[in-house]
Amino acid sequence: MASSQILHNRYKISKTIPSTTTPAALTTTTTTTKSKPVDKMVITKSTFRSLAFSTIAPLILTITIIFLFGSGSKYRALAKPFWFPPLWLIHLASLGSSFSMGLAAWLVWANGGFHAYSNALPLYIAQVSLSVIWDPLVLVIGAAWLGLVFCVIHFGTLFACYKTFKKVNPFAKELVKPCLAWMGFLTIVNYKLVYL
Repeated sequence: MASSQILHNRYKISKTIPSTTTPAALTTTTTTTKSKPVDKMVITKSTFRSLAFSTIAPLILTITIIFLFGSGSKYRALAKPFWFPPLWLIHLASLGSSFSMGLAAWLVWANGGFHAYSNALPLYIAQVSLSVIWDPLVLVIGAAWLGLVFCVIHFGTLFACYKTFKKVNPFAKELVKPCLAWMGFLTIVNYKLVYL
């Protein structure tokens, strides 16, 4: 009974496979279907690594700048209005902004936005660079006028990122909105610092 079942199955297979198909072709087809789960696993690991790098690298850079230049003794010594953010809030918002922009940039990269829009990557790199300059410039050196110029340029760069990221991924643009709000507020604070 078992041998007749095997013959019946062979007959079905021979009807569905063209006669020009060789056993090597059958082996290749079987091998590729078996390797697909491995490919998905490799892709998943690669995706996770790129996501981790995109979010952790800006955070490490921001944390390094905070530890090196974030003491803010000049900022603390100023007689400030009540609505000025404390130093810990400035640092916390900077970290949140770095993480949010890193995640947004990763979403744009994952959707091919850095290839489709040639200005997306330079804009992201420019905003990261501008974000790390403010702490030493204003909190350590006390150059409020120069800090204001960098705040305005940083806000413009973030807005350009928002416009570019919006074309690629709708969630990425939503991640840029809180960063824009924070930079707008920090620009107002920096403007007031000029006259203190």
